[in-house]
Amino acid sequence: MNGFMAYDANRAGQRPGILVVHEWWGHNDYARKRAEMLAEMGYVALAVDMYGEGLQADHPEDAGKFASAVFQNIEGAKARFTEAMDILKANPATDTTKMAAIGYCFGGGVVLHMARFGFPLNGVVSFHGSLDTATPAQSGDIKAAILVCHGAEDPFVSPESLEGFKKEMADANANFTLKAYEGATHSFTNPGADAMGQKFDLPLAYNEAADKASWEDMKTFFNEIFAN
Repeated sequence: MNGFMAYDANRAGQRPGILVVHEWWGHNDYARKRAEMLAEMGYVALAVDMYGEGLQADHPEDAGKFASAVFQNIEGAKARFTEAMDILKANPATDTTKMAAIGYCFGGGVVLHMARFGFPLNGVVSFHGSLDTATPAQSGDIKAAILVCHGAEDPFVSPESLEGFKKEMADANANFTLKAYEGATHSFTNPGADAMGQKFDLPLAYNEAADKASWEDMKTFFNEIFAN
């Protein structure tokens, strides 16, 4: 597992640590860009490699296989995520009492699952992430606050999945917020989504307004969970 750490080495003192989990395409420049953006905001960010060896997909069939393999070996996924957390905590600049994770598409599903498993995070943010699970949270399981940034026109998340997720969170007594961005489809935060959508005839599209709004919503969320 080869991750990418980003932080401002000239900044004094410790600051919160954020894990960034990639889309189903794998650990790529987009995930690293988001880590760098978080570093510019004053965080220590680690873009995680959940596939290993920098494995990347350039076709949806391969991406689907890679992502499915992770969820089919959920104990392995937990181990990888734990190792990434440990590496982030080991950075002297990281305030280990203030930790969060964000994820995109597949990565959104990953961080939601880690919240379900009770990982010691202040919060998690899912951007256009998968919401379904074979291991729904029970009351008291979730320790992290949750923000779901969802494209209101995302065909990969059915109305049934959305309602099921809301019920799961309510039944688990989770502290969660769901934001739905009008006109936004899948991968709405990624400027490269249009090209991939056209290439493979998939409903992927960048939405600048939703991208900016969701990033601002994340900033507000972080300010709230790291306030103390």
